[in-house]
Formats: sequence, C-alpha cells, structure tokens
Amino acid sequence: MNRGRTITLSLPPFTKAVKWLILINAGMLLLVYVLGAISRQAAGAFQVALSLIPVLVLRGWVFQLVTYSFLHEGFWHLAGNMFGLWMFGSQLEGAWGHRKFLEFYFYCVVGAALTTIALSYTGLGGISPATRTVGASGGVLGVLMAFGLIWGDSEIMLFPIPIRIRAKYFVAGLAFLTLLGSLGAASGRGESVAYSAHLGGLLFGYLYVKFLPSRGIGLAASERYFSVRNSYYRWKRKRAARKFEVYMKQHDRKVTFDEHGNYIPPDDDKKNGGSKSGWVN
Repeated sequence: MNRGRTITLSLPPFTKAVKWLILINAGMLLLVYVLGAISRQAAGAFQVALSLIPVLVLRGWVFQLVTYSFLHEGFWHLAGNMFGLWMFGSQLEGAWGHRKFLEFYFYCVVGAALTTIALSYTGLGGISPATRTVGASGGVLGVLMAFGLIWGDSEIMLFPIPIRIRAKYFVAGLAFLTLLGSLGAASGRGESVAYSAHLGGLLFGYLYVKFLPSRGIGLAASERYFSVRNSYYRWKRKRAARKFEVYMKQHDRKVTFDEHGNYIPPDDDKKNGGSKSGWVN
C-alpha cells in the first residue's frame, strides 16, 4: 500500500498478472511432482526440456529462454520467488497495468537467460554451457530493481516490524542477500539456480526503467510500426497523384494535387459547392 512517502508491505492484493504467474509456477511444480511419482525418467526429461541449458538454446531450443523461469528446485525455492513477486510485483502492476508489467517481467526473464548463456561460455562461477538453470529469480530480481528505482526514496515499513527504511536500501539489501544465497547454493550443488541469472535480471531491470520507453517496448514498437506504415501509404498516394497528373496531361486535361497528394478541384467546382479535396489525409 502506498500512503504518501511510506509504503507498507503488508498483504498486498493479488493483481491479475501476478496471480496468474504464481498459479502457473505452482502448477508447474505440481506437474513435476506428479510426473516424478509416475516415472522419474519422464520427470527428468520434462525438466531438461524446459530448463535453460545454453548448449541446447544455441542448437535451436530458444523456448528455454522463457520456460526455465517456470521451473523450480523444490517448494522453498518456489515460495521465495513467488513471495518476492507478490510483494513487489503487485505494486508495479498496479502502477503500470498488467500488459506493461508482463512485458517487463519477461524482458527480465529473457535478459537473465541471455546473461547466463554468455557467462556460461566464460566458465565464471563454475557454470558451463551444459549447466541447467531454473527459477524465476531473474524476473523477480528485475522487479525488485524496478521497485527500488521508482520508489527508491519512499520509506518501507515491513509490518509488524516497526522499522522504516528507504526502498532503495531495502531492495539493495534484499537483492544482496538473495545473491549470497544463490552463490552458496551454486557452490554446494552441481545443478542449481545460476547467480548469473540473478545478475542478468538486475541488469536488465535497470536498463528497462532507465533507458527504454516509459510506455513500454510493445506500445512503442507498435506506434513506430504504424508511423512507418502511414508514411509509406502517404508516399504511395503522392506517387499515384503524380502519375495521374502526367496521364491527364497527356490527354490534354489538367488536374491538380496538393503536397499531400490530395486532389484539388477546379475553381468552377468550388463555385458550385465542391470541396477542396476528394480525399482526406
């Protein structure tokens, strides 16, 4: 809840996109458990197919850039990510709307995946192109970064603890603790959530808020598309008008068009109530 300069993080509403993301992530974990009860091999194949494995992505399995974010290594891994998504994502979605929020979330998810792929070929952090990465942490940490950037100077009171802290410091500390936890997990297991995905989520969340259009990538791209399309149609109309002028001149008749390609009727037609142009721009 946002009240002036103080934001109280106490049971925020389940906004539309956040609710569906939580349900889908929970459903995927349940599906893995069900498959595991039926056949461990089937569950393993399912997880390999949807996890982020850099060597497979470069062989054409590009869907893994998104699907890995719906898989989690157990209940507590899922619960931690979904709690962060709920607490901070609901605030973002309330301010942006569900379409821009989803665009931002998956932008961070894909950005985290690309960062993981790039770093996997450097060998940093003990990961390799064959390392399996799962979890929504990249998208969630992108949400945390956006929250800290937008409401950085607002104070957060995490009920029931009567302590207030600026949002940017709270988010920075929480992100730091999350990174430490992921580094510890990575050092203790062969397959875990790679910290590079966390770093990628933070980086791409920062880039989105700071440098990309405030109305969102999708709307900006749509506006650009229609602007280019309309410019093309205007060019075609002016070109057709010039050709028609030449054609009519060859038949000893004169027609006139304005700079936009709109037909200008003769003076006699105007006196009889004719309009300036038979087309509208």
